[in-house]
Amino acid sequence: MGFHIHIVDDHRLFRQGLKILVENIPGITKITETNNGQEFISFLQTEQPDLILIDIEMPVLNGVEATKAAIRLFPDLKVIALSMFGDEEYYQQMIDAGARGFLLKNTDFSEVKNGIFAVLEGGNCFSEEILYKIIQNKTPRVEISDDILSDREKDILFEICLGLSNHEIAEKLSISKRTVDKHRSNILFKTNSKNTASLVMYAIKHNLIEP
Repeated sequence: MGFHIHIVDDHRLFRQGLKILVENIPGITKITETNNGQEFISFLQTEQPDLILIDIEMPVLNGVEATKAAIRLFPDLKVIALSMFGDEEYYQQMIDAGARGFLLKNTDFSEVKNGIFAVLEGGNCFSEEILYKIIQNKTPRVEISDDILSDREKDILFEICLGLSNHEIAEKLSISKRTVDKHRSNILFKTNSKNTASLVMYAIKHNLIEP
């Protein structure tokens, strides 16, 4: 049994082009599409796809509001936001709405393919450019009231947000990789995160990353 992917975008040419590319991904057997968020919510009354690729900026009902409404109806729905440069103001809103990741519309299709499978498997995906934008646009780090992470854990979390591997973090901070492994495990446990992308979202929501 294959996966059902649904594309929500008001630009027909983009939808058709993305559909042609996604059709060639092994394991994907059904692709449907709607023109805007309102049509998408109506569509969900009859079918619930395995993964949604949704544009942020759309008429009638935008990607943020559509994602909120969709996940209220179906909390386990997997959503990836499709973004253009300039959509930065919506990133936090899409995270809060429940999106599992962001992909730039002009990204290489190999990244789209990897992102689709990452989310289908229960993970998250972020375009590197978008992740960098999110980090750059944050205000300086502030402490949260229930300060569950140590200063060292915050340092390591920041490096994780920059995309560094445990080995690279160990070299940068002049500590052993085993120590980094232990800190990462503790951070995942303390923040109730399942993976690296979840940690990134936690850091963004709690202002634990600096520009």
